[in-house]
Amino acid sequence: MKIEQIYTGCLAQGAYYIESKGEVAIIDPLREVKPYIERAKKDNAKIKYIFETHFHADFVSGHVTLAKETGAPIIYGPTAHPSFDAHIAKDNEEFKLGDLTIITLHTPGHTMESTTYLLRDENGKDHAIFSGDTLFLGDVGRPDLAQKAADMTQEELAGMLFDSLRSKIMPLADDVIVYPAHGAGSACGKNMMKETVDTLGNQKQMNYALRADMTKEEFIEEVTDGLQAPPKYFPLNVKMNKEGYDDIDDVIKRGTQALSPDAFEAAANETEALILDVRHQSDFVKGHIPRSIFIGIDGGFAPWVGALIADVKQPILLVTPEGREEETITRLSRVGFDNTLGYLKGGFESWKGASKEFDTITSISAETFKEQLEASEIPVFDVRKEGEYTSAHIKDAHLTPLDFINEHLSEFPDNETFYVHCAGGYRSVIAASILKSRGIHNLVDVAGGFGAIKKAGIPVTDYVCPSTLK
Repeated sequence: MKIEQIYTGCLAQGAYYIESKGEVAIIDPLREVKPYIERAKKDNAKIKYIFETHFHADFVSGHVTLAKETGAPIIYGPTAHPSFDAHIAKDNEEFKLGDLTIITLHTPGHTMESTTYLLRDENGKDHAIFSGDTLFLGDVGRPDLAQKAADMTQEELAGMLFDSLRSKIMPLADDVIVYPAHGAGSACGKNMMKETVDTLGNQKQMNYALRADMTKEEFIEEVTDGLQAPPKYFPLNVKMNKEGYDDIDDVIKRGTQALSPDAFEAAANETEALILDVRHQSDFVKGHIPRSIFIGIDGGFAPWVGALIADVKQPILLVTPEGREEETITRLSRVGFDNTLGYLKGGFESWKGASKEFDTITSISAETFKEQLEASEIPVFDVRKEGEYTSAHIKDAHLTPLDFINEHLSEFPDNETFYVHCAGGYRSVIAASILKSRGIHNLVDVAGGFGAIKKAGIPVTDYVCPSTLK
């Protein structure tokens, strides 16, 4: 028996490769499926099943393409109604995989079709669960994402999740291994541990949602408390996962069109494409195409694209580091952004070499920022998340989380210079690029973010643990 967790940090997502006696099951595959196919060939094995724990909202799964490439059936749990051919399993239905058995446990609550897959070893002993978004390490799936589709309130879905956990998962033995679909950093939960594998017994001790003495009412209150609005691209990804999508090879072929500066400029004007610059923030600050948006490929790229661009059909033109064009298109497609029209051949240097207009961002060190704070009162905007801000912040700084910056545009002053910072310098440059694209140019970025601010000795509020403020 082989079990491999294939973890993608950018999405905080775990896909799974299970092999026994030459037969393979893939659980919640990423959109680029070649690694699974190549791995099976290396093991001289055949992909027999493709299991989906639910209709994912935060990424586009590779189930449709993988089924087309391998002939393996796509398996969903009860109540799923995809637009393509799939096997809709019954609760407790069994699937043989070599010497192993995989059992469908219908665990609605995160979504109505949410399903946990129980793996039994060759001796019939419960070995592991693949819990999707039903059970995370330290948390459970948020119950608000499916309420429109299910025509239920988030409280009603949370109640179903309570019942699912207690009837299907908590009765299992403590030594059963838990393999969740996501870890810390995913927007599908709110309090996940950084670890990506654990035992169910430890989760019964550590996970607030699995407390043995918890009432359903307490569970509903705690699970629904503090939920932020989900990213706007989530329903669009659910639609793609449910109805199908283009093969990723076709998406990459369309997107990897090398465009000269003149052709790139013409395409931007003719298509109303968004120019997405994925270089390092320090390079973007020094020079970028006017009105382009920065989201660096080496940060939390795909989730920020989904949260801030939102419309997966938006035409996109890319400015990338040389040699990372296909990687960027692939990572965009993971969250459903398939409409890349091409990239700037030769990168930003070719744009400058063609004597095209470019813009910059004023950026200062934390030490210079400290001097200006001491000289006079200046408006400061903190674009970190609410929990980060609550923990500690510059006194009188305005909280304007990057996730919702488009909703805060009216709060930025138009008649004086203001200062923007995040935790380390990545998100503040994203914010600055969005503001400049909206015609707001009277801003200064604080390089290095809150980490540099504290190191420079700028006074901040006393530390407060956000979890104590409930």
